[in-house]
Amino acid sequence: MLLCLCTGASLYGIALIYSATRWTESLRCVLVQSIALLIGIVIYIALTFVDFQMLVEKGWKVFLCFNVGFLLLLLTPLGTDNNSGNLNWLALDKIIPGFPLDLQPNEIVKIPFIILLAWQITRLRDRGRSISSIPSVMQIAGHTLFMVAIIAVICGDMGMCTVYISIFVIMAWIAGVKGRWFLVGGAGLVGGFLLAWHTVLQSDRFKYIRMRFLVVLDHDLDPLDKGFHQNRSLLALGSGQFTGQGYLNGTQTQAPYSSALPARHTDFIFSACGEELGMVGCVLILLVLVAIILRCFYVGRTSSSPFCAYVSIAFGGMLLVQTVFNVGMCLYVLPVMGLTLPFFSYGGSSLITLFIAMGVVSSMKARSLPSWLRDRSRI
Repeated sequence: MLLCLCTGASLYGIALIYSATRWTESLRCVLVQSIALLIGIVIYIALTFVDFQMLVEKGWKVFLCFNVGFLLLLLTPLGTDNNSGNLNWLALDKIIPGFPLDLQPNEIVKIPFIILLAWQITRLRDRGRSISSIPSVMQIAGHTLFMVAIIAVICGDMGMCTVYISIFVIMAWIAGVKGRWFLVGGAGLVGGFLLAWHTVLQSDRFKYIRMRFLVVLDHDLDPLDKGFHQNRSLLALGSGQFTGQGYLNGTQTQAPYSSALPARHTDFIFSACGEELGMVGCVLILLVLVAIILRCFYVGRTSSSPFCAYVSIAFGGMLLVQTVFNVGMCLYVLPVMGLTLPFFSYGGSSLITLFIAMGVVSSMKARSLPSWLRDRSRI
């Protein structure tokens, strides 16, 4: 069921990407996304038969070194920002000429990060330690802040940092960390944000981040610059009304870039869908994503071990957070954070990463099999 839902969402996304890039008269994005889908399906099926709990128990240091080392590759000549302002991608075409995909390490690293954090929580509980004790909370929080700090310093991607923190909060909550820690953490985040607002974000270098928040509160503040993307997004969604202007017939979706919705095949694909397929198309997107998220939660709820539950629910929470932030950004109720819509937005490495994540969830589902069948070494 999960594989069918993910494949259906991706095919729907490819259809939207084709429409959003049709004005360029190039099929490159569609081809890249289609190849990524095929690769993702193969990897999904292969990962279903992998016992990740056993892997992380025997090689947790490998997981940690991979996370750090893969992010550090962005500091090599392979690192590129793809004109986004954030050093997020590895340009593999510098090694393999003509290679169509750029890898996004901070996307890929989310998978071993979640697996490692789940194992860390499980190990603390198995050793009889209270998950709400100061040493336990400091250990799992320190792991998360360490990864967030690396991403913030190297990539400068605050949206991705938010996702990592959200994943930690979800896993800590389901693990049973007491509410007082969330109050302390929330107060610390609010205090840190207010401090940054009146210090760092006042500088010319980071003024654009401050403006992204201000334009959400006042849509008329900077409509031709920092608020331009979201103003065009609202226009696209509003013009689509209930049933849309028709597939391949959207006014902004089919117009040249200078006079249309920016990033219509990536960050704002939800708005492009709203213009051409209306509220009906947007609700269909949300229903498919909700079904995938609920399936992840169901696998976690029926898992045979706490580790499997933590991993499955964390991946479902990851999808939920990214969906809420992306749709909120398109509706102009949240600031632009550079988070794409899972399975729908263009991005080969992002799509493959999502299928890897769902393959891990499928593996967690397989762990509920009887031990004699689960232990294939006996066969």
